[in-house]
Amino acid sequence: MPSAVFGLLARLGLDALATYPGQSIFPLAWVQAAGCFAMGGLLGLREPISEFYPELYIALTSGFCGSLTTFSSWQLDVFLAWSNKTTPGGYPRIWIYDIMDGLTRLLFTLAISLASLSFGYKITTETAPTLQRLVRKNKGPPSQLIHIIISTISVLIYALTIPMYFVLSPSFRTKATAALLFSFPGAFLRYFLSVRLNKLHATIPPGTLVANTLGCFLLAAFHVLERSSSGRISGTSCAILVGLSDGFCGCLTTVSTYAAELRTLPRWKAWRYGLLSIVLGQIAMVLVVGSAEWSEAVHESQTCTS
Repeated sequence: MPSAVFGLLARLGLDALATYPGQSIFPLAWVQAAGCFAMGGLLGLREPISEFYPELYIALTSGFCGSLTTFSSWQLDVFLAWSNKTTPGGYPRIWIYDIMDGLTRLLFTLAISLASLSFGYKITTETAPTLQRLVRKNKGPPSQLIHIIISTISVLIYALTIPMYFVLSPSFRTKATAALLFSFPGAFLRYFLSVRLNKLHATIPPGTLVANTLGCFLLAAFHVLERSSSGRISGTSCAILVGLSDGFCGCLTTVSTYAAELRTLPRWKAWRYGLLSIVLGQIAMVLVVGSAEWSEAVHESQTCTS
């Protein structure tokens, strides 16, 4: 619960920090790079962390890194670049530049994610033996009482997101507080799918694939609803839609786990899994966002406001 909350906050914060006039690179690149770097570092420390507190390793990898990175937003970003919809009205450019923009967002994100994962792993593998010796010198894993205290605090942290939605300024709802409400359900569903489905196939992790594909379809639907040309929606509905997009879909889908799985698979199997995930993500965007745009059911310039 707290890992999903803090992972989402880190994603929203990095995205806001990297969004400014004259930015050199699209903001999601920073998000994916940071999350994959953290995931790589944690993979290098898997043994000492799991020996000390297994739940902590799951919380940091599936919870924090999985919620910090987002596969669905990446796929939507790529589709909007290919269709010249990244800004209202689009850019005055020819079609070949649309293709280049889409490929830049697609290939650079994939490259920086895999590179950041390997970099983080390389750094922490050098320190893993030292941390393992420190763990073994101490008394061992936390006691049952510590487990109960940590679990209680974790539940309280997530429970606080409900009053925060109502107490804080309404202007924060589309920025963060609405998304916080849906962070844990999205992260938990992804973890549940991974535990249940990934063991069914060794070379194509079905759980991660289903989570990422489902998240892409849902994000595409929410994106269309936010920009419906049928009329303005209420502020509360807008906040909920943005919260579902950033919180539920953002935490349901992940690039850090996707990159970690690509790194461990044999080369041609990694290519197959990687391409299949991207193709399914783009199919979701074409079927939902593309069909709505071509039928003029949405306008990119008509974004709902809280």
